Amino acid sequence: MPSKLPSCRESPGSGRRPNSWQPCIAPPKSSLRPVRRSGDTAPDFTLNDPEGKPVFSRELLSRGPLVVSFYRGIWCPYCNLDLQALQAALSDITARGASVVAISPQTAANSRKSLRNNKLTFPILSDVRSEVANAFGIRFKLPDYLAELYKQFGNNLPIFNNDPSWVLPMPARYVIDIDGIIAYSEVNPDYTQRPDPSELLPVLDRLGVNQAA
Repeated sequence: MPSKLPSCRESPGSGRRPNSWQPCIAPPKSSLRPVRRSGDTAPDFTLNDPEGKPVFSRELLSRGPLVVSFYRGIWCPYCNLDLQALQAALSDITARGASVVAISPQTAANSRKSLRNNKLTFPILSDVRSEVANAFGIRFKLPDYLAELYKQFGNNLPIFNNDPSWVLPMPARYVIDIDGIIAYSEVNPDYTQRPDPSELLPVLDRLGVNQAA
């Protein structure tokens, strides 16, 4: 996925701090649970869309494979680029019988804004307190010093998420087969590194062949 943003390695003291600069610090390893990977069973989930309508993972899987993309929130420019890349690939994904959902801990109002700003036609689901992210093993809590740094740059997560806990998901993307088994996983603590959505297509092609057999 081509990046339109400056490197996160440009530090505040470099004299080149863009408006989108954010602290490029990975979550502490000690805060992470074992991450769900390819071959594992994906947790079932029920989450609300921005209009408050519940979306059931089992129902989506009854129609075909499911692409799940966890992201941090509307305040993260890398996340917005990632959502736009998924939207650009959406027709190729759905042509292979799959559905796409994005999951974020942000409030429904912020999800509606994400849909508008990024011109998305797939749903964004609200994961309150990142409970589903925790079930996938990708939730972490920001240490106090990093929370203070985020606030300095206007990223006050308790406001964006209506949750005082300062927890986030690591950016992650999964392809879940109709039997609930994870067929593809990509999890990276470095939020600036996102897989190109085209990587999903061979996985979905293989799942389609297996289902036909």
